[in-house]
Order: sequence, then C-alpha cells, then structure tokens
Amino acid sequence: DDRTIMLAIFRQPGANTVDVAKTLRALLPEIEAAAPPGVRIHVVNDRSEFIEDSIKEVEFHLVLSIVLVVLVILVFLRNARSTLITALILPTSIIATFGVMSALGYSLNNLSLMAIILAVGFVVDDAIVVLENITRHMEMGKDRMTAAMEGSQEIGFTVLSMTISLAAVFIPILFMEGMLGRLFREFAVSVGVAVLVSGLISLSMTPMMCSLMLKAHNENAQHGKVFMWFECFFDAMRDVYGTTLRWTLRRPGLMILVSVVFLVLTVVIYQAVPQGFIPRQDAGIFFGAVRAPEGLPFNELEKRQAKVTAIIEKNKNVESVMSTAGQGAGGVVGGNFGRIIVRLKPRAERADSADSADQIIQDLRKSFTGGVQGVRVFMNNPPAIRIGGLISTSDYQLVLQGSNETQLYETSKILEAQLRESRILQDVNSSLELSNPEIQIDILRDRAASLGVSPQQVETALYNAYGGRRISTLYGATDQYNVMLELDPKYQRDMNALRSLFVQSSTGQMIPIHAVAEIKMGVGPVSVSHYGQLLSVVLSFNLAPGQSVGEAIAHVREIAGGTMPSGVTFSVAGNAQAFEEAFRTLPVLLLITILVIYMVLAVLYENYGHPLTILTALPFAGFGALLMLLIAGQELNVFSFVGIILLVGLVKKNGIMMVDFAIQMEREQGMSPAEAIVEASLVRFRPIMMTTMAAIFATLPLALGSGTGSEMRQPLGIAVVGGLVFSQLLTLYITPTFYVIMNRISRKVRGSRTNLTPAER
Repeated sequence: DDRTIMLAIFRQPGANTVDVAKTLRALLPEIEAAAPPGVRIHVVNDRSEFIEDSIKEVEFHLVLSIVLVVLVILVFLRNARSTLITALILPTSIIATFGVMSALGYSLNNLSLMAIILAVGFVVDDAIVVLENITRHMEMGKDRMTAAMEGSQEIGFTVLSMTISLAAVFIPILFMEGMLGRLFREFAVSVGVAVLVSGLISLSMTPMMCSLMLKAHNENAQHGKVFMWFECFFDAMRDVYGTTLRWTLRRPGLMILVSVVFLVLTVVIYQAVPQGFIPRQDAGIFFGAVRAPEGLPFNELEKRQAKVTAIIEKNKNVESVMSTAGQGAGGVVGGNFGRIIVRLKPRAERADSADSADQIIQDLRKSFTGGVQGVRVFMNNPPAIRIGGLISTSDYQLVLQGSNETQLYETSKILEAQLRESRILQDVNSSLELSNPEIQIDILRDRAASLGVSPQQVETALYNAYGGRRISTLYGATDQYNVMLELDPKYQRDMNALRSLFVQSSTGQMIPIHAVAEIKMGVGPVSVSHYGQLLSVVLSFNLAPGQSVGEAIAHVREIAGGTMPSGVTFSVAGNAQAFEEAFRTLPVLLLITILVIYMVLAVLYENYGHPLTILTALPFAGFGALLMLLIAGQELNVFSFVGIILLVGLVKKNGIMMVDFAIQMEREQGMSPAEAIVEASLVRFRPIMMTTMAAIFATLPLALGSGTGSEMRQPLGIAVVGGLVFSQLLTLYITPTFYVIMNRISRKVRGSRTNLTPAER
C-alpha cells in the first residue's frame, strides 16, 4: 500500500465535464515530471470516462434506431423511392433539432440524445401519413403533381393535429420545478423541437419530393415474389381487421366493459409495480464508509481500516482501492471515521461480466460479516443523478427532531434497533454517537464564588490551555507569524495535567482549577446535530436487494409512526424526500398533460366529443407500460414515468388519423358514423401500423440495450414499447366504437335523436 494525497477537482458551473477532464489528463505528465522522484499520479475517479462510454452507447442506439425505422418503412412501402422520401425527414429533423439546441446553449448529453432516439420513432409519422395519402391518390389515377397537391391538402389538418398535440405533451414538463424540472427541460425541448420540425417538413418537403420522385401508378406493373407476399399478407390482415371491427361495432356494450376493466386494472397494476426514483448505474466505481467505536486511537483506526481495504482488494473484480482514515463521507472529520473509494475493473474484464457494481457490493458485504472487529462498513453505489441528500453513509435518510435531548436520543436508539431488524433495509446507521470519551468539568459555583473565581475565568483558562488562543503577531520582512498560547500537546492528552492548571482569582491569588471544579471522565455525543434549527438525529439506510424505494419508505414511515412519542417528530429527507415529492408531482403532471392534449384537440376540432374518442387509447397504453415494467422486473421510476407521459402524445395519433378521416367521410359523402369510422379505419390501417411499428422499433434499442448507462434508459424504453404494443392491439377496436357512441351522445344532446336510423339506435 502506498501513502497518497488525494486531490478532488470540480468543474465550474456551465463547464463541460469531458473537456475539463481531457485538459487535466493532458497536464498530468507535465505535473508528474515536475514532481519529486518517486511521486506518481493516478486517476482514481474520472466521471468523464463513464460519460464518454455512455454517450458512445447512445450514439450507437441512435444509428441503430434510424436503420430499424428505415427498414420498417421499406417493409411496408416496398418501394425504394418512397422509403427514401420518408427517410430523408430523419436527418433533416435531427440536424434542425441540433441547431436549436446549440442556439439555446444545450449540450449533447445522455438525456438529450435519448430524446433524439425517441424522436426518431415518431418524426417519420407525419411524413408516412402524407406519403401514404399521396400514394393513395396516385392509385386513383391522378398524376404526381395533382396527387401531391390534393393528397397533402386532404391530410394537412390531420398532420397539424398530430404535430401540435404531440408537441403539447411536453409543455407541462417545461414547468416542472426543482432539480427534476431542470433535469428534463432539455429532454422536453429537444423532443418538442424535433416534432415541430418534422411536421413542418412533412407538409412542405415531403409533397415536393413526392411530386418529383414517385412513379406513376401502373396496375399492370410486375412485382417480385417478396413484394406480392407482403401485399397479400397485408391485405389479409386488413380484411381480418375489417371483419372483426364490424363485429365489435355491433357490440358497443362489450367494448365499454373491456375499457372499464382495463381502466381498473391500470389502477391495480400501478399499485403492484415497485416504485423507484433515480436508477443506479454501474459507473465502475463505488464508495464505502468505515465507522469505528468512538474514542478509538488514530493508529488503531488506521490498522482496522487497512484490514477493510485488504478484504476489498481480494475481490477479483476490484482494480484498486483508495482509503482515507480520519475522514468520512462529505468531508466529515472524526477519529472514528474512514472513507473508501473502490474502482472496479471494466465490465468486460470482470470474472463474470454480468456482475454489476451492486452485485459486487453485496458480495463484499458478505466478506465483512465478522471480518474486522469493532468496525462497521457501509458501501453504496450512488444513483446516476443525486437530487438532494444529507451527509450520511447511505442513500436515504430519516430525520428525528425534538426539543428534549434525552427523549430524542432514546427514541432514535429504539427506532434504529427496529429498522435494523427489517429485511427491507440494510446499512442502517445513525448520526448519533454517545460513547465518545470526554472530560466533564462541573464548576462548583458556591466554592468558586467564595474564592473569587467566576465561571468565565475558568473557561478562559481552559481555552488558553487547549483552544490555541492567538495572543500576538510577529511581522517579518516578507511574512507574518501568529503567536499561539496553548499547552504542549503531550500535556493536552493527559487528564492529570488539568490538576496543574491554575486560575487567577479577583484577589490576585492563583487557585487550582480542581479546587473550584469537579473533574471526571465520562462519555457524550461526538457532535450535536440540528436540522431546521431543532435538535436532530439522522437515521440513514440503504435498500436490501430487490426492494423498491416506495416500499422501503412506506415501511420506515410505518415503523417510525408507531415509535414516536409526543415530543419527537420525524420526516424523510434527502433522496427519500425527493422521491415522495416526485411521486406526488408526476401523477399530477400526467393529468395536466392529458388535460392540455384534450384542450388542444378540442380547439382543433371545435368539438368536445372527438378529443375524448381520440384519448380512449390512454388507459391501454398505461396498462401496457406498467405491465411490461412488471414483467421485465423494472421499477416505475422518474424515467419510466416520463415515458408514460410521452405515450400520451404517441398513442393518440391513431385516433386522430381515424377520427379525422371519418369526419371527412361524413361531411363529404354523407356516410353514417359507423360506416365512416369503418372506412377510415381500413383506409388508415397501413399508416397506423407503419407509424406504430416505426415508434416501437426506434425505441427497442433503448429497451433492450445493456451497455454503459443502460440502467437509466431501459425503464423509459420498456414503458414506451409496452404502451405502444398494447394500445395498438386494442385501440383499433375501442376508438371506432367510442366514435360511434360519442356521435350518438352528441346528437342526443343536440336534440337530434329522432334523426337516427333504427340501425344507428
């Protein structure tokens, strides 16, 4: 083991972490060359390495998403020119989004790039809808220019509705407060800009390219076997869909029952899915804290810390360990604290490449069971983004407060013991340390007064001996020196030296301190903590493997609620408090998002019923997202919740395409609502399937990725994929049914019930 001096370097606000790290690494050889012989500089923790690896992984996912989306378009359109026209919207939208991000001063980070990946799946939606409608007009026998003009004009309002309503999803996110708001603001702006740009391009560049590049429709044209196989397969799917859709329209009661059942199941499964906060990531490094008995001599602490370090170094997945004795987490200094930084081998070089940092920590916990006498070791892998938090040895904190010191300390001991018995928690620790050896001096006031000695004089004498009082300053030619008054350190460590201290009385006599005070050994707290200006004790804890934050905090609140006496209060703090605030805010944010979408659609359609019809897909999307998270063993955390909010904008596009076309059929051809919605569903079946499959395949790399930083991206991807798949299966039937029902209700409200045909009734 080598003696070290650790230097921590932090970037200035607004500076780029990767650029700062590269500049520092370039300076290290020069600094090491200027250092004395034998001095070596090693980088223990470089956050930029993880950031760069994570960005590379996201960039790969971005390229893969683009390739998958283009393949989906090619499979459905089976035409290279049509695929090229649609695919060109991707680089155009992405480049324009990067330009807006640069103008706003945003950086390319994990969240903004993740937003671009998600945008890849639905920026092509508008272009697909426009292209498909122009192609349909060409199949009617129109020339390219006429088809481009009339097709884009016919579909223009649909594209406008899809674009504006999807961009409106991110308006509530922009107004989120606190760290979460700052965290997702760039994400929301990046996706919103990409959506708006794609809508603009779809209504301008896409029709123009169609008028130049599409071939005129030829019914006698010969196609290959693959083309014909896909065409037959798609036609068969559409025929089956048409038959089953007409069957469901004749049974609206059944569809309403199905909708209600899934709405109830969504609420049930929401309570069943484990709730998390910010997911942990394997950044190749984690931290440990060592806590020894109070009053332990420093050399003994150093020996025990060395034993802890040796146990960690034996682990085959550990690359290096940095150990500090006498300093704890957050820079806390104390004779019984120690700190450890563990650097892991790259994941590909570990004994089992599947071992994550959390799994390695659990293995090390077993190694410490009875390993080092009198020492407790706490290890934690901090979440990807730390939002709040008190200084402690664990991730989550519970704060006890009270005005009565004795009552507060007794309550904290009882509660700490109860929390340690819980199987949901681990690494339970308390900031309270009452076994610190101390010398207690009780002034005998009556005797001191009779001898002419005041308590202030006793205090001054003790401060002169042990406090290090500055009594003068010596000024030299180039420097100045403080003159300090204190006992020789060897006497400061001797309790008996107190008996040799004297204090001058008011009569001028020198009185020994032991004559006016009782001196004895005792124990007391290392420090007295305050939180909110009240006496406090902080209990910290980590989660046991497989446990969720929501379950753990609810469990802690239940135990604490049954333990607190009337004079002591408790509250969660730090990450635990941020978690509770987030899960109070996010459901409200989801409701506001739905309300905003409804108002936007109501304004666009000038109707109160059609927006409800379009939004009928939301319960199924929510159910699918939650079910997929449960199946995949993922938590409902901040990122997956944002994915569900994003689904609000994605799944309603199917309804917009069907409802908008059905309204046109009613107005232009006088069809009944049932006939119009069936025709609209069949005509729009191809673009509906194309846009949904494009969004699913674009998000799959996020949902299935397992590279660096995937812990943060997976929950969002899984939620989006699950919601899209499940909502697609049901909304093709539920939305048409509700369209017919809403038309009946609307006509009844307008007093037009008598105009309905018997079939419509």
